[in-house]
Parts: sequence; C-alpha cells; structure tokens
Amino acid sequence: MSEANQGVGLSDEQRLDWLRLIRSQNVGPRTFRALINHFGGARAALAALPGLARRGGAGAATQICSRAEAEREIAAAHKLGVTFVAMGEPDYPHRLQMIDDAPPLIAVRGHIPVLSRPMVAIVGSRNASGAGIKFTQRIARELGEAGFVTVSGLARGIDAAAHQASLLTGTIAVLAGGHEHVYPPEHAELLDAILPAGAALSEMPLGWEPRARDFPRRNRLISALSLGVVIVEAAKRSGSLITARLALEQGREVFAVPGSPLDPRAEGTNGLIKQGATPVTETADIISVLRPIMDETRFPAREPEPRPSDEGGVEPAPDERARIVGLLGPVPIQLDDLVRLSKSSPAVVRTVLLELEIAGRLERHGGSLVSMP
Repeated sequence: MSEANQGVGLSDEQRLDWLRLIRSQNVGPRTFRALINHFGGARAALAALPGLARRGGAGAATQICSRAEAEREIAAAHKLGVTFVAMGEPDYPHRLQMIDDAPPLIAVRGHIPVLSRPMVAIVGSRNASGAGIKFTQRIARELGEAGFVTVSGLARGIDAAAHQASLLTGTIAVLAGGHEHVYPPEHAELLDAILPAGAALSEMPLGWEPRARDFPRRNRLISALSLGVVIVEAAKRSGSLITARLALEQGREVFAVPGSPLDPRAEGTNGLIKQGATPVTETADIISVLRPIMDETRFPAREPEPRPSDEGGVEPAPDERARIVGLLGPVPIQLDDLVRLSKSSPAVVRTVLLELEIAGRLERHGGSLVSMP
C-alpha cells in the first residue's frame, strides 16, 4: 500500500485516516486494501465513500467513522496503554501481513517487541481434560525455552494453560473483542500477567463486545501469526478445527496431539492426523518441523496490486456497470474472469466492485474471488 511501505511508519494524521476508514461501514480488511490501492490513500478513499455507496445502490447513507470518533478511540487506547500498529510498519508481524485479509491496523498492548519473534499457536478444547492441560503446559514451556512465543485465544481450558505456562518466555493473547472487553472476564488477571513479557492483540474497536461470529475471525489471526498451529484437544465440531482449516489455507503447519478413541475431545485431533496433520507426542516433534521454516521467515511484505495513476477518476458507463453486475451471483468469480467476460478494463471492474461493496451488496473472498449474495 502506498501509505505504509515496509519499515516506514505512518504519520499521526495518516493513522487517524486509516482508523476512520477501517471503522467505516462495509469496510473490512480486503475492502480497505482495495480502496487504498484504488485511490492511493485513506483520506481520498474516505472522501469517495458516499459516492461509491450511492452508485452501488445503497439503500441508506453509508456510516463513515468521523474524525471525532477516531480521535476518541485513539485517546481511550492511549489511556489503556494500547498502540495502533499499521500494516507495513516495523512492529507489524511479518507473517500476519502475508494473508489476504490482514487487518490494516492492530491494537496491541504489552511488550510489542515480542511480535517480531517466531510464534507457535496452541489451541484446543475449553472443556479440557487434566491430561490435556498438563501436556499443553509442558509443550508451551518447552517451546518457550526453545525461543518460540506461544499464541492462543485466552479461552478457558487449553488456551489458558498455554498462556500460563509461557508467561516468562512470552505469549500473545489474540482477543475476539476489544481491549476494554476481555473474554472470558475471569481471565482479566491472566491477561495482566501476560503483558510484561507478552502482548494482547485485537483488530476490533476498543469497546467491542465479542459475539459468536467474531471468534472464527479471531482464529484466522491466531493461525496467521504463527509458523504452525498445535491442536491439543478438539471435539468433532470445534472452533479449534476452524483454526486448523484456516492454518492450512494460510500455508501454516498443522500439528495434532493424538488421544484415546474413546474420548470425544480427541475425535477432532485424531481426525486431523488421519488427514495429514503432524502427530505430536513431544515438543521435539514440533521444533523439528519448524526449525527449517524459521530460516525462511524473513521475506518481503505482500506487494500491493499495481494502481494506474488515473484509476481513481474512472467512471464506468451505465451499460458497463449493468453488464458487470449481471455477471455476479452467489457463486464466487475471479476478478480476471469478470474483466474478460464484461469486456471492460480492470480499472472499470474494480470501480464497480468497490461501489457494490461499499453499498453492502458484494462479498470478497480470498484469491481475488468476489460474489454477490
């Protein structure tokens, strides 16, 4: 993105504009990236939002985060000791930056340098067995001694055990809600204990209370931060299996701890091993796979899509807009296919997609896929 090159920090004004843009209605991480690439900056994108929504067929005015709202969030964050780190800045975790839907801004509290160290996620059942908790503590402690930071979701059971065992060596809690709403509430003291050597991280507004749909969203960050994900205990239908699936999609290693076929908490992990996950019976099983990958972790950030200098001024003709919209449906389609089938330029197609997206009528998927529910 043009406003934050790798290793270069945003100005205070740019950070404010980025926060306003990502907090505006119908702007998620992928939309944010498309807007920045299209208009060259967050301020220009903010100015364009009302027109995009109107042309996209929005039924009501798009809610744009005001400057005052963003300033209040930044001030409240400062009081909590929370820092907003932008994609492309030196403190932004480089592995997280590589995914398609990386958050433009992450709100971080604690020991920020921990974000630059190699990480391993450990997740599992909230209703964990005593044996599962004991094994989690062992591998978390030994991974910490080997130089790894553990990542988990601050949930009850396996997550909490992983955090507790690596307090001294560094652990990262990825929050489903904002920093003002720790979930579960009884883990507020655990989070405070994490912060001296570790960190808490969230992409959500400071006062956001987590809902059910926010946990899979959080899980993608847990896997993206990490070299690999270790699943200790997971039932057949488990949020931990969602994390494992996301890890595979992101190209991360997946490890699973085998368990008794008679224990429902082992059904998911045993299934993962059948599907090719690396079985873990000791910490060395994890380290032996990850050590070679660690030597390859210093790579450049994702390059933004090329943006013609005049693309921000493209205005699709009415027949072009109708033709592109007519090609969209509930089945995701590649951007390149839309360009070819519509016989329009890539700039025109991207403009129409942004209009529909800001109007709340388009959904972006990974791999340049879009759909219109």
